[in-house]
Amino acid sequence: MTPPRPTNLPATAPDSETTTSSAATEHVVPAGIHPASEPTIFERSRPGRRSSRLVHDVDVDAALAGVPAALRRDDAPPLPEVAEPTLMRHFVRLSQRNHSIDSGFYPLGSCTMKYNPKVHDEIAAMPAFARLHPLAPPSVTQGLLGMLHELQHAIGELSGLPAVTLQPAAGAHGEFTGLLLMRAFHQERVARGEVESEPLAVLVPDTAHGTNPATVRMAGMRTVSIPTDARGGMDLDAVRAACAEHDVAGLMLTNPNTLGLLDERIREIAAAVHEVGGLLYYDGANLNAIMGKVRPGDMGFDIVHVNVHKTLSTPHGGGGPGAGPVAVAERLAHLLPLPRIVQHPDGHYDVVDHIDGSIGSVSRFFGNVGILVRAWAYVVTHGRDGLRRASELAVVNANYLMELIRDVLPPAFDRSCMHEFVVSAGDVKARTGIRALDIAKRIMDHGYHPPTMYFPILVDEALMIEPTETETRETLEAFAAAIRSVIAEAESDPQTVITAPHTTLVRRMDEARSARQPILVDPYVSERLPAAT
Repeated sequence: MTPPRPTNLPATAPDSETTTSSAATEHVVPAGIHPASEPTIFERSRPGRRSSRLVHDVDVDAALAGVPAALRRDDAPPLPEVAEPTLMRHFVRLSQRNHSIDSGFYPLGSCTMKYNPKVHDEIAAMPAFARLHPLAPPSVTQGLLGMLHELQHAIGELSGLPAVTLQPAAGAHGEFTGLLLMRAFHQERVARGEVESEPLAVLVPDTAHGTNPATVRMAGMRTVSIPTDARGGMDLDAVRAACAEHDVAGLMLTNPNTLGLLDERIREIAAAVHEVGGLLYYDGANLNAIMGKVRPGDMGFDIVHVNVHKTLSTPHGGGGPGAGPVAVAERLAHLLPLPRIVQHPDGHYDVVDHIDGSIGSVSRFFGNVGILVRAWAYVVTHGRDGLRRASELAVVNANYLMELIRDVLPPAFDRSCMHEFVVSAGDVKARTGIRALDIAKRIMDHGYHPPTMYFPILVDEALMIEPTETETRETLEAFAAAIRSVIAEAESDPQTVITAPHTTLVRRMDEARSARQPILVDPYVSERLPAAT
């Protein structure tokens, strides 16, 4: 939903900045701009203003000589004309409307909004990495290839699986790659005559990330949902029954699961799936809880994808570049995507473009290298002991926070959690009518990003909370106090909670309407654009 345009703005907002790159301009001193009344960059435009000026005039005709006539346009695009300070301040103010891990606590369970150390950004921006052309030959890219090879080894050590690809460009892309590997494995079994037909059923817990069943379908297979037992793990009897009833290709599971609980019967689950020829796929979303403590490969998993934004502290999502490396058991190594980095006995690195059986390329070159550099830097700066300590602190922080609020928001399963936990606002709703959504909206007035809501769906009025290892005890205690304050308010002043948030730039929105009737173009900008022809 688009918020209403402020009515206290002049028709054309004043512009206080001047620029040295244009002729003398009138210096206007406007009233301060309130963040809620930020004009569009078009409204701040003034003819003749610019952020820079080329030292030499450009010969436009010569520059366009190689452009086909059909691709040229006679009129200039309707770009705003503003001074650089105007441009900078405008976008900085817009950025400050967003909550981020750099500005405050972000307890978004399952999505793991983990702080990204800025030194890793500096390393990724080094010219040796940032300016290296992807088609440069191995003879001049030994440093980069060595770094990627080291990261592959580190991910292999963390996962307990020896063969690794860095190609997948996101966690969900890593899932898809993993399922393609699973299919290729079974197709080889059919070709060898071990089975008559390719098994296509994939077991998925009812607590799974939504991407899991979606990825199964994208890979041409079908899901079989497995219920959760009384302890919060996969129902072992249901797993065994499904293995007997369906042509099982494999199982998808994150462990600890999305309830933040370690599945205590994982070895028995793995044995049941392996007994019928299936593979175990590990959704690495929750690897942050077990780094250096236990490895998925040792639990019996055959394929693991690693969400480096959740585990190795690279920037998270937002539609930008990501990475989801995949590690596999030795018997699946030949199936991994191409190209691959290999190290020769003399120590130098090379790139292999062909291996029989490979599923082919799933991304260009070696994936999103700028993100992978950050992941490598995180591993190197922490080392083996530091990675283990990060997981220990993540688990300690989650359990401490859970204890601080358990009397007002009880855990869905009364067990020690791992790096995250799920509480239920069902009792609060029964007493006061206040829902998990209302609690999440009101917590924004305290300056915090809301926890994940209504997931997993098997928990009534669920709130999933993950503090990560980087938050201090004081932050956790302050957040707990805010939660307790909101619950107390639900009892004494429910209307304030129902109508929250009250201090944010955009007040409570109609989520259902905004999803069904999105306004994708700012009407104040579209008025200035030429009509479509």
